[in-house]
Amino acid sequence: MAVITGGGKGIGAAIARALSREGSKVVIADLDAEAAAQVAAELPQNTAMAVGGDASDSAFLQHLLDSAEREFGAVTTFVANAGVIGAGGLDAPEQMWDLAFDVNVRAHVRAAQLLMPRWVERGEGTFVSVASAAGLLTQLGSAPYSVTKHAALAFAEWLAVTYGARGIGVHCVCPMGVNTELLHNAQSGGADGELAYRAVTTAGAVLDPAEVADAVIHGIRDGRFLILPHPEVLDMFQGKAAGYERWIGGMRWYQQKLQG
Repeated sequence: MAVITGGGKGIGAAIARALSREGSKVVIADLDAEAAAQVAAELPQNTAMAVGGDASDSAFLQHLLDSAEREFGAVTTFVANAGVIGAGGLDAPEQMWDLAFDVNVRAHVRAAQLLMPRWVERGEGTFVSVASAAGLLTQLGSAPYSVTKHAALAFAEWLAVTYGARGIGVHCVCPMGVNTELLHNAQSGGADGELAYRAVTTAGAVLDPAEVADAVIHGIRDGRFLILPHPEVLDMFQGKAAGYERWIGGMRWYQQKLQG
């Protein structure tokens, strides 16, 4: 049985549908309870449930997991998908930084704190962190997003190293552009938001959420830690590691080009 946060729209909804097709019962959590309920209603009867609430709140996460287990039994897969963009640089307000860290990072930590003891006891479990290519590279125009996606990747790496030999599968999903509200809402963030949007939409193909969900299913099945719906991200990441100074210079050039 799988629990998906941020499952009412976009990538989360697509993953819920994909896991349902794989035969899993799913619990869809979202701050927008109505959106979560709409996705659950699409799925086969008595196989899906929606729970509205804030995935970064420890009390809600406990309620979510307890509700899921009462309805469908043990949680075997948790998809930490809820996220916020947070356009802006050094001018981004403290509240934006707090929100980005809470939703993009601490929500993953808090979920893992609740799940890992029971999974270690059972000797199985699957934790999927939906991060971003920004966690491997960077995100022009959005310091909070870039920094917190790096942190989400780092936490997923730590989980994989610490619990991977105990029967726990850990996967980190790092797409570039995906056709979601999160991407398009970046444009409302002023000049920095427009830069972030242009950087993502010109770097490679903008995928449909269903394509990302397919990559997630295949990645879990293959036991891969790093799931890259845009395969070219691996080349970019390897290029960054092989020539860090050159990569920094290239990103400066790219930013100047986009800013005209």
